[in-house]
This record gives sequence, structure tokens and C-alpha cells, in this order.
Amino acid sequence: MAVSTANVHLPGIFTLHHSLRRAIFSVVLACCCWAAQAASLAPVAAEHGMVVSAQQLATRAGVEVLRRGGNAVDAAVAVGYALAVVYPAAGNLGGGGFMTILLADGRKTFLDFREKAPLAARPDMFLGPDGNVVEGLSTEGYLAVGVPGTVSGLETALARYGTKKRYELMAPAIRFAQQGFVLEQADADMLRTATAEFRKDPAAAAVFLDHGETYAPGRRLVQADLAKTLRRISIDGVQGFYRGPVGTAIVAASRAGKGLLTQADLDQYQTRERQPIECDYRGYHVVSAPPPSSGGVILCEILNVLEGYPLKELGFGSAQAAHYEIEAMRHAYVDRNNYLGDPDFVQNPVDHLLDKAYAERLRAAIDPMKAGVSSDIEPGTAPHEGSNTTHYSIADQFGNAVSVTYTLNNWFGARVVAPGTGVLLNDEMDDFTVKRGEPNLYALVQGTANAIAPGKRPLSSMSPTIITKDGAPVMVVGTPGGSRIITAVLHVILNVIDYGMNVQEAVDAPRFHQQWLPDSTFVENFALSPDTQKILLGMGHKLRRSRQANHVAAILVGAPSLGGAPVGANRFYGANDPRGNTGLALGY
Repeated sequence: MAVSTANVHLPGIFTLHHSLRRAIFSVVLACCCWAAQAASLAPVAAEHGMVVSAQQLATRAGVEVLRRGGNAVDAAVAVGYALAVVYPAAGNLGGGGFMTILLADGRKTFLDFREKAPLAARPDMFLGPDGNVVEGLSTEGYLAVGVPGTVSGLETALARYGTKKRYELMAPAIRFAQQGFVLEQADADMLRTATAEFRKDPAAAAVFLDHGETYAPGRRLVQADLAKTLRRISIDGVQGFYRGPVGTAIVAASRAGKGLLTQADLDQYQTRERQPIECDYRGYHVVSAPPPSSGGVILCEILNVLEGYPLKELGFGSAQAAHYEIEAMRHAYVDRNNYLGDPDFVQNPVDHLLDKAYAERLRAAIDPMKAGVSSDIEPGTAPHEGSNTTHYSIADQFGNAVSVTYTLNNWFGARVVAPGTGVLLNDEMDDFTVKRGEPNLYALVQGTANAIAPGKRPLSSMSPTIITKDGAPVMVVGTPGGSRIITAVLHVILNVIDYGMNVQEAVDAPRFHQQWLPDSTFVENFALSPDTQKILLGMGHKLRRSRQANHVAAILVGAPSLGGAPVGANRFYGANDPRGNTGLALGY
């Protein structure tokens, strides 16, 4: 933290001898720095492995797998199934997501188990006779549901990279569903957000409401139908979900609810294994999500731009650093929203967007003293040629690391449960471009590359990321948060690499977000001081207060901060985001 003596005013201090003045200032500066450090708890430290997730029961399930000799992929499968029970707002069997994997032998891979548009989907399926978007049609009910991918993804990960038996990894989830788990205050608060919608769906109400009302803290949430579904998966794997009684029930529920899912949709679903997006930033190597996620491409595009600015010297929270970060976000989101989509359907200009020379052109377009105007920064205009999810991070004793983000899209997805299955279904169809120029649930204004098509996967912002040094993992990070996922991950990376924070401080620090349109930067409380905001407003920035969001789950390997010293024999340092009250960082 750079502090100038010219800006410190203490009564009478400048009448003292110069050496005494310097001594007093040093004490003041030390106290300020101590207060900043004391604002965060120390990262959770462990010797053999670490799990960070948004729900403490799921974290404990993953740690137990590591303790019994399982690897990071085994633990990821156990956590994924457990979250489907204990974190129903976003943990799921009826959604989809991404998994970035770094193996101890140096191999890097990415599993794409994103939901797909049903085979009967049409580009105009959410428009009325007047050609306008019908409100709520793409976010609630069965028409909003994409083909689920989570079970396929977890089972693919286990078959290709895991070491444990499925029944062992699923046992905690089955137990939590069959016997129930006691709701904490944060669990009950989350259920309350969807109470009105649950009342519209009898199957959802039967599970998530207590005689028509929200469950109170201290009550036990039992999900007997979900336990049956999990047992079928435990016995039959993928077929236990996509076929047989569960698949039949999902298709029947969709048909009854005027949705589009058919047995053919379930039969044809497959997880895709892809090459991760990779880039370098100040001597570290970034491994992240490729299309149909925009996460890795846009994260790397922003980092490429910011690498040309001396952020460390400018200082955390300074107006100049914030200006450069906002403008890099603005330019990158133009590209995100207009050029990227499912690689099976569109040609993504990945090499161009990741080119360091392109980053130089973007920097040249950024006025160091003036905010950009989003309406003037459009596709085809030089230099641009023609919240709700959950994340968990895991690192094991063998050198493997796994970063997983999966989602139902909105909290509790489409707010419908297929009767007899206990499975909440997603509303992922809203992540497509429902109509060009119209904002989606996350206010993203997107282009035709992300238009709805049968069998297509919608563009995502999910950014499960692993950072390496000399081939070994040093950071595992990711977050939920819709369009703000990319910038939240970005902030944590900058906080650790540029600003020297330990992993917990990096996660705790308030954040801001710019996504091109709307032409406002969303700012969390305390992210920018009043003086900094005044300077940014004078530069032409539009600032808007943002609610807290993004439960970041992060792990540093080696020490609590880059270049720091380990604490005893501990090699793993986990940070659970205080923005969520249900998560836990835990190792052994």
C-alpha cells in the first residue's frame, strides 16, 4: 500500500524534528497496515489437501474422500452430488456446468457438461406474436428447461480421472437426502427467496415448503424422492438418471408443463471433453474454461490488457488502477457478448481475442484519463473487428487440482421439480440470446452467435480456473454470479498477483464489475473510496451500487500468499467467501 506523507495531516507533527516526524509516521503507517490485515481472518491451512465449497456439509464430504486416499476428482464428484442435496439453490442434478482439471502428471483438461437446448427448440420460442420477449417465459416453468448435464459430467469425470467407487462417493449425498439435514439460518434464508414460486408447483412445494411456508432454521429438510434418484444413479450410473423411471418422469413432467424435453434429448446428451483456454500473466500460467464458456477467453483477454499497466505501483483501490480495470472489462465484454458461442455451432475467434497484439490495440484505444462510452464501442468498430451458480475448488496431496462451477442458472432454476424424482430443473434457456438487443436475466445484451438452436449449448460466464507456476498448481479459484463471474475471478487473481494479498484477503476484498452494457460499473460497498469515486466520476465513469454477490472459493498451494512462507508443514490455504453464510474451507 503506497502512502505519501504529503497526504497525512496530524496536528503539530510538522513542527517536530524530521527524524522524529518520520518515526511517528512509520507508527501510523504500521497501524494502518495492521488494520487492513486484521480485516480478514487467516486462510484455513492444511497439510494434505483442501476443499472449499458453498455449503459446509458438502465440503466435509469432499475432505473425507481426500482423507481416505481419494484424489481431487473423486472429491469433486462427492461434493457435486452432496451439493445437489444440501445446496438446492444451485447445487443440482437437473442443471449443468464445467470442470477444469489439472493432473499431477501435468495433463490439463476441461469437461463441458453444460445444458443443451432441446431438439424442438426454436430461435423465436420466447417471443410473442408481436415479436417481443414474453416476460418470464425463459426463466420460469418447463419451457425454460435445457437438457441437464450434471450427472453425465460427474460420471464422466469419475470414469476417466477418478479412483474411487461411485457408491462410496455418493453415500453422503444419499444420507443427507434420506435422513435430512438441519437447516441453518442461511439455508432457510435461501429457501425463502423462492417460496412464492414453489407454491405454484405442487412437486416443489411438497419438498421445499413446510405446510405452504418456508422452513424455519433448525428444521430438518428431508428429500426422500431425491434419495431414490441418487440411489438409482449410484447403482446404474448415467443410465439411472437419463433413462428408466427418472428419465421417464422428467420427460412426462416436461410434457405436462408444456416444455420441450423428450427421451431423445436425454438419450443424446453427452459430456464434451475440450482443451482449456490458457494464457500467461506476469510469470504465472492461467488454465480456464473454453467455449461454450466465455470465462477463460474473456478472463485472459482482460489479463492481457492489464499486463501492460503497472497495477502494483498504482496501488489497490487507486483511481487510475480502477480506471484501467474497468476499461479492460468494458472492451472484453464487447467481444464476449457478440462473438462467442457453442463451438459446435459457431467459429469462435479465440486465437484473435487471446493475441497479445490485440491486447496492445485495446490498450491503445483506452484513454488513460477518460472513461469509454459503451455505445461507441461496438462490434466492427476499431479495435473490435467485425447470479446464480455455485463453485467449489479442490486440491489434493498428489498434485491434482479441480475447479468446478455448475448451475441451475437462476436460484432454484425454473423453480419446478419433476414429480417423483426430487430433481429441481434448470432455466438455462435464458442464457441464450432470446432476442438480439434484449437483456437477459443478468442484463447481458448478446448477439446472434448465441442464438437458440436445437442441441446447442448456451454461452456461459462460468470460469473455473487453475493457475500454475512451473507446471504445478498454485491457485484454484472460481465463483458463481452470472455475468459477474469473470470479473470476480479476475479481482481475486489481481489481488493475489499484483496487490500481494493472501488468499483470504483477496477473496474478502470488495469488487466492482463492468460488462459493456448497461453503461454502468457496479460497485460493492467499500470497493472504492469516496475520493476514488469522485475522480472516476470526473473521468466520465457511471457508477452504480451493487449488492454483494459471488461466493468465491479459492485455494493457494504452498503459502498463504504468493512468495510468502508456509505455516509449519501446511501446503494448502483455503478461503471461503464471507458473502455467503453457508460455505466452508476445510482441509486435513
